[in-house]
Amino acid sequence: MSEKPATRLYIESDLADGAVVGLSPDHAHFLRSVLRLEPGRWVTLFNGRDGEWSARIDGIGKGWASLAVGTRLREQSASPDVWLYFAPIKRARLDFLVQKATELGVGRIQPVVTQRTIVERVKGERLSANVIEASEQCERLDLPEIGDPMRLDKALADHPADRTLVACVEFGDARPVVEVVSTLPAGAPVTLLIGPEGGFTPEERTLLETRENVRFAGLGPRILRAETAGLAALTVWQALAGDWAEAPPKRY
Repeated sequence: MSEKPATRLYIESDLADGAVVGLSPDHAHFLRSVLRLEPGRWVTLFNGRDGEWSARIDGIGKGWASLAVGTRLREQSASPDVWLYFAPIKRARLDFLVQKATELGVGRIQPVVTQRTIVERVKGERLSANVIEASEQCERLDLPEIGDPMRLDKALADHPADRTLVACVEFGDARPVVEVVSTLPAGAPVTLLIGPEGGFTPEERTLLETRENVRFAGLGPRILRAETAGLAALTVWQALAGDWAEAPPKRY
């Protein structure tokens, strides 16, 4: 493949040298009607399991496309082991948070319903679509997992004991997030918890204090909106403990 790929797509089919895969009607429409690609053009494919592959369009029509898989461009690798738990927010802001958290390499996206949560209904299909689109764009090789919404007490009860949970709070006894992240063991799995607008209630704060392996972190002197707080915490973690120390992969 000498030309730059026209686009990058996530598919669920297995990928291997010489395989032939069919695209969904939506993907076929995108290639044919939006990008106006014809047979012979190259794209790249990934499925979250088999790495990233080149693929040539063999045939394309209304609602269908057939691609011949070529060579593997990158071996499969895992994203950093960081999860994001957050209280659901309104749709446009939620879309933004999910897209950018995916770009920042989060491994799991978990909506958590708190006492002050206003938006309790979350459309999983919409979250999934945002995750796929962001993963295609940012060239990550996997997709973050998406959990069904659960109440805070259930989320804490189910949270793995070997994962540090960093609860980002607006007030009270909390060390700066930079200090908290800096003291985490290298490579240790971590969960970042972001509360709702208005913060955690005193009862929820007490509940968090009773759990093992919970650390409270502050995000500075200003009150941040939920989506800002989530992305700020992820950025700090990536800069200090994530994979931002790695060089970018070889591009085309």
